[in-house]
Amino acid sequence: MKLELKHIFTLSNLMTALAVCFFLLAGQAGATTSENEIAMLDRSAKAFSSVVRKAGPAVVYIGVEKTSKAFNGRGQLDMFNDPFFEHFFGKKFDRFRQKPSPFKQHGAGSGFIISKDGLVLTNNHVVDDADTIRVRLTDKREFTASVVGTDPQSDVALIKIDGENLPTLPLGDSDQLEVGEWVIAIGSPFELSQSVTVGVVSAKGRSRIGINDYENFIQTDAAINPGNSGGPLLNIYGKVVGINTAIFSRSGGSMGIGFAIPVNMAKSVEKQLRSNGKVTRGWLGLAIQDMNDDLAQSFGVHKAEGILVAEVTKGSPAEKAGLQPGDILLALNRDKVVDVTDLRNRIAMTTPGSKISLQIIREGRKKEIQVIIAEQPADFSRATRMRSQKKNSSLLDNMGLTLQELTPELAHQFGYREGQGILITQVTPGSPADSVGIQAGQLIEEVNRIRVHSLIELKKAVKKERNPDQILLRIRAGQYSKYVVLRMNK
Repeated sequence: MKLELKHIFTLSNLMTALAVCFFLLAGQAGATTSENEIAMLDRSAKAFSSVVRKAGPAVVYIGVEKTSKAFNGRGQLDMFNDPFFEHFFGKKFDRFRQKPSPFKQHGAGSGFIISKDGLVLTNNHVVDDADTIRVRLTDKREFTASVVGTDPQSDVALIKIDGENLPTLPLGDSDQLEVGEWVIAIGSPFELSQSVTVGVVSAKGRSRIGINDYENFIQTDAAINPGNSGGPLLNIYGKVVGINTAIFSRSGGSMGIGFAIPVNMAKSVEKQLRSNGKVTRGWLGLAIQDMNDDLAQSFGVHKAEGILVAEVTKGSPAEKAGLQPGDILLALNRDKVVDVTDLRNRIAMTTPGSKISLQIIREGRKKEIQVIIAEQPADFSRATRMRSQKKNSSLLDNMGLTLQELTPELAHQFGYREGQGILITQVTPGSPADSVGIQAGQLIEEVNRIRVHSLIELKKAVKKERNPDQILLRIRAGQYSKYVVLRMNK
């Protein structure tokens, strides 16, 4: 009996000892695991720091100065220029009227050096119409830059500073970039040079945003703010994969949705700007639209694929090749076309004079058509794309509103339903729209008590307003809506 008790006691002690040892080992293992995790984080942080340290010297601050005209140097009319004053007193006080006087506007952005002799890539909207362009490096050296060439349609510009053996950034391959990859944005938001933000690629191939004519944006949640425009978006290897261009924001600051021009598109533009000072694009001469299930059924095809030809421009390469309205484009040079944006971008990047092959469906039968691409007409620019919007809403333009069709992507990002209304993308400071508190990101749902879902419907509703100097709108902001009356400033 004693022997049994002794064995039990010994076994109990052994179990206790084993438990203590297990606890100690577990504690040590936990400590080791924690240390490993911290070491991993430390390596990641140092990796980001290393990329920034190497890339930073090639990222530049760009300051621009433009000449504009205003009254009293403040952009406001004085009493003698007021139409109300003229109505009562006539034109006898013309000699007191002030003429618009020039004043200087200042702007800022970012850029990055791509050649040791001083070629700098940036956004067109950073340097557009600038009288002087100043470039400041991280070592505080300043240069006056000249414009080599600009391309408003892609929002890419190439400028030049006089220097030797300058730090440069290597250009990567944006086609190899994948959603979820780490990216680093460097720039001068709010003129704070060398500001660094880190995030991931949120999406690729973003188009129909309404920023540029040719869009294929990289979307990122790396914070991009005013002044970041033109700066580089880098991968973890320190290579440029995009040019930071724009943000979607209801407040003017970053909301985690930023857009960058893919560097592969910028490479093509930069090459032509360097050689010719301008970009020459291919032109087909079609009005096209995406297919949907209803259209597919109407045209007798099994599924909604390809691009539908809505109109063929007279005298265009498309007409000469025999393309017709109602044709469905399936492939370009045997590569499937994804959507309207995909086809437009590919045609634009085709060298004029090149022969391409289009696979189409016409009246249920597949056929192949050869087309010789022509040079894009000089007036084929963003103004062409915006023309219909300006015709539809010239009154609202004059009242300080810039509008955009509510695409599925925009509806999702702003929390609306597709077709719910027309998105307000910009409000001009000091305009009638600004004075009643309308903000970018809000939605126009009614015009003159008429429900509108598109710019075409908006145009019709605007035309029904008898008073050309005012308009009634129902504006939605999130879950709430309100009516506002816009009156033209007199």
